[in-house]
Amino acid sequence: MNDFFKNPELERLVEELNRDRDAQTNLDESDEGSDSERRRAERPLQTEPGLGSPLERVLREMARRGASDLLLITGAPPVLRLSGQLTSLDQGPLDSEDVQTMFAPFLNRKTTERLEKEGSTDFSLRLGPGTTEGDANLAGAWRFRINLHRQRGQLAAAIRALPMQVPTLADLNLPPVFSELVRPTRGLVLVCGPTGSGKSSTLAALVGELNKSRPIHIVTIEDPIEYEHRNVRAIIEQVEVGRDTPTFSAALRAALRQDPDVILVGEMRDLDTVATALTAAETGHLILSTLHTSDASQAIHRMVDVFPPAQQGQVRHQLALSLHAIACQQLVPRAEGRGRVPAVEVMFANTAIRNHIRNERLQNLRQELTLGKRQGMITFEESLAQLVRVGAISEEEARIRARSEEEFGSQLRGL
Repeated sequence: MNDFFKNPELERLVEELNRDRDAQTNLDESDEGSDSERRRAERPLQTEPGLGSPLERVLREMARRGASDLLLITGAPPVLRLSGQLTSLDQGPLDSEDVQTMFAPFLNRKTTERLEKEGSTDFSLRLGPGTTEGDANLAGAWRFRINLHRQRGQLAAAIRALPMQVPTLADLNLPPVFSELVRPTRGLVLVCGPTGSGKSSTLAALVGELNKSRPIHIVTIEDPIEYEHRNVRAIIEQVEVGRDTPTFSAALRAALRQDPDVILVGEMRDLDTVATALTAAETGHLILSTLHTSDASQAIHRMVDVFPPAQQGQVRHQLALSLHAIACQQLVPRAEGRGRVPAVEVMFANTAIRNHIRNERLQNLRQELTLGKRQGMITFEESLAQLVRVGAISEEEARIRARSEEEFGSQLRGL
């Protein structure tokens, strides 16, 4: 086993867990055995790595360096994502026992069955403040989203860092117009972008805006819970898929009977979730959610296409009535090479856009975005040009990401 991950106390725990598993296998089908099995199945997951454990040490290194992600894969050293780039820790490759040892304390029977049946399982961990003096990144507590999965028949993990402090829109370098996304009391708001573009952080910041400004009831449905909100003016309930509810759609249907004003749905994954969200937005709720699409047109296509063809006309009509706004974002490396900054597109559903959605003329949305500047709409090209003008990103990076180089050039020249 890699010396970095050796820990006698944790190795003893793993041995005990293995002995318990073998002993349980040999139990007769007696009432006592059934009770023991049930207690093992319902054993609460450990929420913090042990002090000085291999996992605790590598998570602290992740926090110390300010990495957004950590990959633990057999045959490779731990890999951090820093400012969007992958960087290996200076140590030897992990073996299968290293990864197994790190995560054995965090698996009960339910999570183990999910791992075996579905190939992956998600949970979150907390890391208390560190003791390293003078290191701001270790001064506060951290939370981590863990995706434990199998590849080539062996255990692997992808870990996302979730700072305890809920970010503000200003912290995320998002334009002030984002506060308008949560101004209405009803409707559907979608935050879109590729994986790792900061969608969850943006949703957390939007919930934070509501929490500070309105005495309302907010229900969030997440897999797993990422940012933990504290009640300020709002009352916030956070439901975790897999722990508090079986699915997003089941949680969303239940939430509608819980007197919510705002519902956050971590991800639109299936037809039932999309259908229920549209109905909720129509009937007086503000619904916030995400989609893995790169622009507003693709987001609308994705929402409609999950339905059978015979229902798509009705869905377009529902979406035209209920949609409030779509914001898309991607993270661009800063010009100085440290960190990333979001480039955004913001579309508000005005009368013209609603008509285009209803009549399946989505090719016209880009023109409406350009014409809607007075209403606060922003195109990606405008956002990229503004970031270049203030020196946040390089012109080369902006041109790579611009959908229309001609429009980007015009925006950069101020035309």
